[in-house]
Amino acid sequence: MPPKNPIEAARRGVRSARRRRFYVRTSTIPVAEGHAVRLDDKPIMTPARRILAVPAPVLAAAIAAEWDSQPEVLDPGKMPLTRLANVIIDGVSERPHAVAAEVAKYLTSDLLFYRAANPPALVERQRLHWDPVLSWAGEALGARFEPTVGVTHVAQPENALKAASSAIPDDAWRLGAVHSITTLTGSALLALALACGRLSAGQAWQAANVDEDWNMEQWGRDELVLERRAFRFAELNAAATVLRCVAG
Repeated sequence: MPPKNPIEAARRGVRSARRRRFYVRTSTIPVAEGHAVRLDDKPIMTPARRILAVPAPVLAAAIAAEWDSQPEVLDPGKMPLTRLANVIIDGVSERPHAVAAEVAKYLTSDLLFYRAANPPALVERQRLHWDPVLSWAGEALGARFEPTVGVTHVAQPENALKAASSAIPDDAWRLGAVHSITTLTGSALLALALACGRLSAGQAWQAANVDEDWNMEQWGRDELVLERRAFRFAELNAAATVLRCVAG
């Protein structure tokens, strides 16, 4: 029986112990599957033993650069593009409809819908970062959502959910990137806005962290939180790179 969550199954497959660097040079080459990354003229294989090949040469070059920049001991934590490519090849491409359904599920309770009642400065900051995205969704996608104050679930209009869901990409690479951004930010709308060019990666990340940034401003910085955030921001940038490289 296939796993219920193909993305998590693929992610589990890329969690491995560190090993010493075993290659001298990296390169890319056109193959039947797209553009493959090679280490000393040998193909990189995904955890499911598929060739690590991507749809665009510029994306293959970016992944090759990740491997080329590795020190004497490989650190998979500093290879977000490689990790995402593995997940897309081994997970998203196998069950794209299930992955798209996960993104669509976020639309029913998107981060941008639920607003603080106070303090006024936080309310205003949420408005500045979130309202333009809701306006964009209404104008560009025909998806007019209804934000609320508080955390009690509010059912969104079915026509809005349907309109926004229709903007979820079909191809595995853009879909995998949108799924990654959605889970990293808690917002399918931020992911779609980034995929459609309405937001930059930095703007999407800032919007996703309005509440956390506010809390740190009031109570002080947490270094462990910031370290985790840096890791997740690198993952979001990797997903944005995929969107940029395979656009069109």
